[in-house]
Amino acid sequence: MQHDKVGSVMTTEVVRAEYGTPFKEVARLLAGHRISGLPVIDADEHVMGVVSETDLMTRQADLPGRHEPAHRFRAMLTMAARRQEARLKARTAGQLMTEPPVTVHADDTIVEAARTMAGRHVERLPVLDEEERLVGMVTRRDLLRVFLRPDADIRAEVVGEVLVRTLGLAPRGVTVEVTEGVVFLEGATERRSDAEIAVSMTRQIDGVVDVVDRLTHRLDDSRARREDRAPHGRGDDRLHGR
Repeated sequence: MQHDKVGSVMTTEVVRAEYGTPFKEVARLLAGHRISGLPVIDADEHVMGVVSETDLMTRQADLPGRHEPAHRFRAMLTMAARRQEARLKARTAGQLMTEPPVTVHADDTIVEAARTMAGRHVERLPVLDEEERLVGMVTRRDLLRVFLRPDADIRAEVVGEVLVRTLGLAPRGVTVEVTEGVVFLEGATERRSDAEIAVSMTRQIDGVVDVVDRLTHRLDDSRARREDRAPHGRGDDRLHGR
């Protein structure tokens, strides 16, 4: 079962800046291309950081105490506050950028990229190749395209990859219906473990919104699996009454 890769949905024409790109040029790039952030790269196309609209707004904000003599509060500044103070004086993309950058690779799955984006609370991710060079940019909107996958394609993958190829089940043994990305599995499998695998793998298919499990099984092999995982010797003790 193959998941769609980030490389299949990313934008390859990336608006970017270099470390020395002036503040106003960064603002023009963001506004002109109607984007919320852009990567800052070095001469080898490696991403050093990311500049966002928030970084620019922070730079321009007239924060309380900004014009007070620095010696009055320098001793109380934390490391984060010192970085913030430096940004207030930033003139280039390199001085404005947030680092280290949060990135993904073109060979990462869309699911992995979505988890990274949600976990790090970012809206766009620079995409790197195997040599860590910038090759694209992926946004939340790009990742959401996976949910536009037709129901018929999802059903074909459930039947072909999960039921037939992985579990070796006859397609007629389990009924698969897909409505608006919700997969309904109904029927009977030989073992309980087969039903559990079918549901688990179906949930991982690109474009699946949810799985409704209506599967039954003829044999409950969960006890046998627990015994197989038990430490060696316990089974023999029961056989000998110990």
